[in-house]
Amino acid sequence: MHTVNLTHHFLIAMPNMADPNFSGTLTYIADHGEQGALGVVVNRPIDLYLSTLFEQIGLSLPEGLDQIVFFGGPVQTERGFVLHTPPQSYSSTLNVNDSIRLTTSKDVLEAVSQGDGPDKFMVSLGYSGWSAGQLELEMAQNAWLSVEADPKVIFDLPPEERLPAAMKLLGIDLANLSDEAGHA
Repeated sequence: MHTVNLTHHFLIAMPNMADPNFSGTLTYIADHGEQGALGVVVNRPIDLYLSTLFEQIGLSLPEGLDQIVFFGGPVQTERGFVLHTPPQSYSSTLNVNDSIRLTTSKDVLEAVSQGDGPDKFMVSLGYSGWSAGQLELEMAQNAWLSVEADPKVIFDLPPEERLPAAMKLLGIDLANLSDEAGHA
């Protein structure tokens, strides 16, 4: 099977997505290779704010930085994942490309607490993961659309506008998609 690298792409859940973890979601793929794929859902806020999260882990949050935390996916939902802009890297940072990084170590939150964190960031609990070949199979089954990611969609838009904005990158209106899959 021919594989395509979807690193730094958005996955747009098709209307027929049966998995409730991904129905109506926009997922940012931070890494995709022979071993599988790792991503973070970027449009599903949960009932938790950074101020509460920081309090729980013993950090203070500078004024003006409180924001909603997101459901990043069904894997390791007790663990934090931070999508952020460069140039900072931390002890456990994946440099996706020149415009976005994914950090899983607490030191990024400590930097935010000290007012020295990334300019733009999004915190999620959990991540989305696919084993080798699984994402390619789901793509072949019409579960997802993909488009190259635009960091502005993640960092500059409210959560409810992110999926429509990603669809616009494809030139498609979500309302025009059918929940019926077809094969030629």
